[in-house]
Amino acid sequence: MEYRRMGRSGLQLSVLSFGSWVTFHKQIADNSADELMGIAYDNGINFFDNAEVYALGESEKMMGRVLKNKNWDRTSYTLSSKAFFGWRGKQNRPNQTGLSRKHLSEACHEALQRLQTDYLDIFFCHRPDTNVPIEEVVWTMHNLIQQGKVLYWGTSQWSGAEIMEAHRVADRHHLIGPSVEQPQYNMFERFKMEQDYLPVFQNAGMGTTIWSPLAAGFLTGKYNEGIPEGSRLALQGFDWLKERWVQEAKLQKVKELAVLAAAMGVSLAELAIAWTIKNPHVTTAILGATRSEQLEQNLKALDALPLLNTEIMEKIESILQNKPVLDLA
Repeated sequence: MEYRRMGRSGLQLSVLSFGSWVTFHKQIADNSADELMGIAYDNGINFFDNAEVYALGESEKMMGRVLKNKNWDRTSYTLSSKAFFGWRGKQNRPNQTGLSRKHLSEACHEALQRLQTDYLDIFFCHRPDTNVPIEEVVWTMHNLIQQGKVLYWGTSQWSGAEIMEAHRVADRHHLIGPSVEQPQYNMFERFKMEQDYLPVFQNAGMGTTIWSPLAAGFLTGKYNEGIPEGSRLALQGFDWLKERWVQEAKLQKVKELAVLAAAMGVSLAELAIAWTIKNPHVTTAILGATRSEQLEQNLKALDALPLLNTEIMEKIESILQNKPVLDLA
């Protein structure tokens, strides 16, 4: 396993990590979660990602039960949660969502209880909140760190401008600013990582914990001939994912990428994940899995990474034809 420092922070994360979005509670039970997290940990993964909204809190409870059962040395792994959407779904009342001091503080305490831990290594603001002054957000996250409940704080799906504003506020008041952003990044979702965040990487030194490196499984090729029963895109409530990825032009590109992967002697999934961690601004790519063989195959992306030389990267770009163009005007 390769470990990378999270931007300019001192924290080291495994370049591949494990997350629970969609899978925990919705697709797998405790015994499967226990097996998958065990495989991840045994292969050197030291970052486990979660959020209050995943399965409306049940995902964190499941991960908490697994971690208690494993009884791993708490200093050997890093744990995250995210707050914004709340966990009560349609029952959410005012102050039970968003980034107010009240919700962030209470969401942190609830995450600690569900995960059965004394502190979070990383606590993310799951989306930007235009209804809350950025000063309130930065002060709250700084205070949670000062209280020892959080070690590092981050943003998720924020714009580059919003992240830099958080840093300006932190600098002005001598507070701890965000150390990490969690954006979506894959072969079809590139703008934030390859264009919008470039000033953030240069000026603020942010790390990234990227999600959906396989585009919700689309970049495994399993949707090339339709949507298999039991797959993520077949789940009720995830129609938006299906509409986003299952498009004819994208399917054709996936088929061409599969041919390239086969010629390289790797799976399409291994190629797609390796492509994301080829980007030096990626600290870690979060993997999700429902079966042990699926996770073990995705971990082989580490073996595919050295194969991504200039020639292969150019072949990938010729297939994708979607590289963000920097506006120098």
